[in-house]
Amino acid sequence: MDLVIMAAGIGSRFGKGIKQLTPVGPDGEVIMEYSIHDALEAGFDRVVFITRRDLLAAFKEIIGNKMEKVCPTAYAFQELDDLPEGFSLPEGRTKPWGTGQAVLACKGVVTGPFAVINADDYYGKECFKLVHDYLASHTGDGEYCMAGFILGNTLSDNGAVTRGVCKVNAEGYLTGVDETSGIVKTPAGAAVEKDGKQVPINPASHVSMNMWGLTPGFIGRLEAGFKAFLESRKEGDVKSEYLLPTVIDGMIQSGEATVKVLETHDKWFGVTYAEDKETVVKALRALHDAGDYPTPLFAR
Repeated sequence: MDLVIMAAGIGSRFGKGIKQLTPVGPDGEVIMEYSIHDALEAGFDRVVFITRRDLLAAFKEIIGNKMEKVCPTAYAFQELDDLPEGFSLPEGRTKPWGTGQAVLACKGVVTGPFAVINADDYYGKECFKLVHDYLASHTGDGEYCMAGFILGNTLSDNGAVTRGVCKVNAEGYLTGVDETSGIVKTPAGAAVEKDGKQVPINPASHVSMNMWGLTPGFIGRLEAGFKAFLESRKEGDVKSEYLLPTVIDGMIQSGEATVKVLETHDKWFGVTYAEDKETVVKALRALHDAGDYPTPLFAR
């Protein structure tokens, strides 16, 4: 079973202290190394990196070559001009087409059930096991899952964040996601900043951190949807993105898919703000000290 890591978005900041490749572990590990470690421990057996062809040599030097010694790896390439027949790159478009096109780049590379994650998030051990086991026992096309993090476990001490707050039915299935910006940590838990005021939000709410468990047929659905997305763009639009949550929500609403929300109590870490790095470094050091991870993370 594959772990797909979306790392093509790092390109615009390559060589400028990019957060995805900032050392945060006690032996210089970057965040995605922890995801790979936890995924392999949970039963995943191959890693697929989504990057860009012009970044491949640098990417392999920093992390790819190291991981190739740890487990089977493969590469998929998200390119700005990789468009369906009949479409061309709009003049002035420099922004990647989004997470939907990123996973679509895995066509022909991924052929079985897979998990997809961001390169720059620390997710914790529990969610990888939950997603792996769900995919192993639910083989029907359109039987998806996602890791449902507790909102209070995903907040930054250093400023507001945007989170996909989930709507979940009584059976534990996702019915919708509200993309909510301006969420801050408060003494009472969490609040949304609106017009200079703080409106409380339930810190126990489930949120999506872009960790999905998907089946191979999803890539075909992405391919058809990408064409529809491109056809619907307004003239002069050079910034809109084709996003995984939007595609999956559309499939839920049309009855094409179900998404089981797998609650995880692990604490998410990420470097949203420069000041977050110190928090992440300390948290990972504590996990190493507690024996949750070896040092170094992978044998040399």
